[in-house]
Amino acid sequence: MSEQLIHPKEMTFQLYELLDTEALCSRARFAEHSRETFDAILDTANKIASEKFAPHNAKGDQNEPKFDGHKVTMLDEVKQAFDAYRESGFIAGRYDFDDGGMQLPETVINACSGYFLAANPSSTAYAFLTTAAANVICHFASDELKQQFMPRMLTGEFTGTMALTEPHAGSSLADIRTMATPQDDGTYRLKGSKIYISGGEHELSDNIVHLVLAKTPGAPEGVKGISLFIVPKYRLDENGQPGKRNDVSLAGLIHKMGYRGTTSTALSFGDNDDCHGYLIGERHHGLKYMFMMMNEARIGVGYGAAMIGYRGYRYALEYAKDRVQGRKPGSKEQVAIIEHGDVRRMLLAQKAYCEGGMALCFYGARLVDDLATIEDESQRSATRELLDLLTPVCKAWPSEYGPKANDLAIQVLGGAGYTREYPVEQYWRDNRLNPIHEGTNGIQALDLMTRKLWQANSLGLQTLKERIVTDMEQAQGEVSQRLRKALTAHLSRFEQLLPGIGKALNSEQLDPALANAQCVMNAFAHIVIGWMWMRQATVSEKALSAEDLNADDKHFYHGKVQAAQYYAAWELPTIERDFQLIESMDNACSAMQAEWF
Repeated sequence: MSEQLIHPKEMTFQLYELLDTEALCSRARFAEHSRETFDAILDTANKIASEKFAPHNAKGDQNEPKFDGHKVTMLDEVKQAFDAYRESGFIAGRYDFDDGGMQLPETVINACSGYFLAANPSSTAYAFLTTAAANVICHFASDELKQQFMPRMLTGEFTGTMALTEPHAGSSLADIRTMATPQDDGTYRLKGSKIYISGGEHELSDNIVHLVLAKTPGAPEGVKGISLFIVPKYRLDENGQPGKRNDVSLAGLIHKMGYRGTTSTALSFGDNDDCHGYLIGERHHGLKYMFMMMNEARIGVGYGAAMIGYRGYRYALEYAKDRVQGRKPGSKEQVAIIEHGDVRRMLLAQKAYCEGGMALCFYGARLVDDLATIEDESQRSATRELLDLLTPVCKAWPSEYGPKANDLAIQVLGGAGYTREYPVEQYWRDNRLNPIHEGTNGIQALDLMTRKLWQANSLGLQTLKERIVTDMEQAQGEVSQRLRKALTAHLSRFEQLLPGIGKALNSEQLDPALANAQCVMNAFAHIVIGWMWMRQATVSEKALSAEDLNADDKHFYHGKVQAAQYYAAWELPTIERDFQLIESMDNACSAMQAEWF
């Protein structure tokens, strides 16, 4: 079967036809770039992902990292892949030229990441976490701390993590107990435990820079008392080199269902009362700083879920074309299973889920670029609020439907899909993490319903509506118009329900409202993905009107239109149930008692 990670037309479609990424080159920050430089970096990403990451994806799953009580060991191929990634400059890809970066648009970096996520999400995680941690240091740390840590994080000599979760607290960061005691020299001594820390221990780099959430003595209760600290594995000596081992120890590795190539660690800070930490920014502002990394990670999680789902879809597609079984009605000739209607249904669903999720996350990346380069303050405010509104959707919808796509890929392969001899079962196991980490999908639903829809007097929602209406004006083809009509009705219905949701959140109906938050997410996210498919259908229908289109491009665009039709007919109507539950404020979940289960 083909080892092609991504359809060669898909990235150019997403980047240049849907988003006109080339237009970013007219902005000062990206003026030294062109489509040629973007394409060259994409080719490099594809090559490294295909040659260095993809070949050991299954091997890494079968040979997860091991801890002998002193040291973590893993496959040599992981180190080789990491070195190839960092030596190519991808860790610093989005950073300024002055910082040693390539000053690439987030949209292009997102496209590059897609190849690595499709190839091997586990080995990719070490570099991705490092980039995100460096970004927090870049924006909020003192100049001294930046100089000490950031340059070597951007070269990959140091890697990074975020250490938030504690065994007793889970996602409830208000309840963390890790303490940071100030010292006379301005440093802090940390003491506490963290769990599920991805990349928390390994031998891939000279140092590991942990970003640790902790509370200082006398800090306010809850999230208002959280501060953020740099806690390196090795403290730096007078020359800025890794020196004495810090008092951070690996309590053990956690053995996961999937994503096995990324170490998941339980870390203990300050067992010997000598864990040195360095405050980032101001005390008690830690969660605000960390949210930069968390929000980046949330979009990244959604995108990763879409790409892992996409990899399974592409494998199932190739399998369905090759696997001969069964016959068409009235024929004695066996046919490839792709000729059977139910198999096509499952493949269309996978395509709709994954390429819809990809389009959404690309759109989110473009908003990041716009936020960094738009000068008009009113436009910046609208862009910021739209990005905030879409962030929980970018995380939750693809990470719910990406695993559904992987589940369908297993089904397409039948009995073979349920065996470890074929890769689709690993894709599902890897993807099953994504609805859980960086804030469970239930937390994303609560965030959307209780905060993001109302933030800044609903500026984000108003901006979204304006953009959808603008795109509706371009929808002239049969399928795009069908989506336009459906979205018009659904968006209107959703707006009509908003006053009732707001009232419920401030009344005795609060409990059923919170219990039904997933209905709000389902309805809203399906509308957003419908918008993404309307955009894809609009571009594809216009492209199909060209007379000189080659056969491969015709097939590609027809596939987009058909997937949009599938989404309009099979997926979008399912939100009627959610509308009914929101409207009635059904209390089936909230009124259930623990003793009744």
